[in-house]
Amino acid sequence: MVAGSVGNLIEWYEFGVYGYFATIIAATFFTPDGGGDAEALIKTYASFALAFFFRPIGAALFGRVGDRIGRRPTLILVILLMTAATTLIGLLPSYATLGAAAPWLLTLLRAVQGLSAGGEFGGAVSIMAEFAPAGRRGLYGAWQSFTVALGLLTGAGTAALLATVLSEEQLGAWGWRVPFLLTLPMGLAALWLRLRLAETPAFREIERVTESAPAAVAAPASFSADPADPADSAVGDGAASPRTADVVKAILLGAGRIMGWAAAGYTFLVVMPSYLQTTLNATFQQALVATVLANLGFAASIIPAGLLSDRLGRRAVMTSGAVLVAVLAFPLLNLLQDPGASTPAKGLSVFAAGAVVGLMAGPGPAMLAEMFPTRARYTGLGLAYALSNAVFSGCAGLIITELIEDTGNVDIPAYYAVVTCALSVPALLTLRGDDHRRALRN
Repeated sequence: MVAGSVGNLIEWYEFGVYGYFATIIAATFFTPDGGGDAEALIKTYASFALAFFFRPIGAALFGRVGDRIGRRPTLILVILLMTAATTLIGLLPSYATLGAAAPWLLTLLRAVQGLSAGGEFGGAVSIMAEFAPAGRRGLYGAWQSFTVALGLLTGAGTAALLATVLSEEQLGAWGWRVPFLLTLPMGLAALWLRLRLAETPAFREIERVTESAPAAVAAPASFSADPADPADSAVGDGAASPRTADVVKAILLGAGRIMGWAAAGYTFLVVMPSYLQTTLNATFQQALVATVLANLGFAASIIPAGLLSDRLGRRAVMTSGAVLVAVLAFPLLNLLQDPGASTPAKGLSVFAAGAVVGLMAGPGPAMLAEMFPTRARYTGLGLAYALSNAVFSGCAGLIITELIEDTGNVDIPAYYAVVTCALSVPALLTLRGDDHRRALRN
């Protein structure tokens, strides 16, 4: 579990740090002569979004490799790329030093990060689900989501510490680089863990069947892309490959089921610091404290949500989370905007916002793993996750910042979370109530 999830921790640590330092990165790399702060921030989030749009490419590329040669070697390659790209961001010269090449090089490194991050989730969740004992896939998968919270909290804690011990000038000059450079020792530790990781029993069984009956792979077999189908249609015998059309349908359905998780999660957990600073005039320290509280709420609910989904089913828990976000988004955001609200009340509101997102994030990985057979699991669940995150997470900062700038409406984050969660509810309702009790498809 640790070897599988450690890459996800590093990935979200970096994405969190980039989000937390968005205003400083904007000033360092994206402020052209005469450009304003809002323009620079929008360009920073555009680079942020670009990395997310490379995730589906990475999910398809590394997923294909992981479904053919194994989860372990693919995850080793992914952690090497991720560590190298993040470390180089910490060493990259600024716009003032390098000129127009600086933002382009930053964007290139973000693209490499996007590729590696796209290959991380599918393999890690496959590891979790395929090693999980019966009746515990929700719990095992929840650890993958828990490392999202842990990574974001680690990034927020590092940023808060630096903001406390360094002056604003030091932070802008070189202090922001420290969190990116810290990825190097973290990545080396993750590499050591993954070199000791065994291949999963499910993939070893696929290899065994393929070697003993290679003809089974020749003819693609079908599996139900709609889990509401009462027929328990797996993928035929042995290692038969599922039809591409069926996998595509399942990928799109999976992306729809997690769009609320992707959008609300990034809105409340990553975009919030910049929103509080640029829209509500909070200080950098205040914004980070709010983000830490939101991530603590997120972390607190993930494991219980995963456990609960092993008892009640993925549909009940994830749908409840999506509905709660839709109901609570405006009241919680309006409380933050109220200058007369007490500090404890505001702290409780951001904690609650993170907690309701955790109800979707806890069961989410297991739910995705249960949608695909072993031969397509790495690719399928990785692409579903990457596509949803590319559209609804990667664009969150860009969309919210641009719309607030254009309309002056400070409620845009709530609108974004409500609409995406409302759209994900019908897709979640197509889940069968007993999916959590069924064996993974071979």
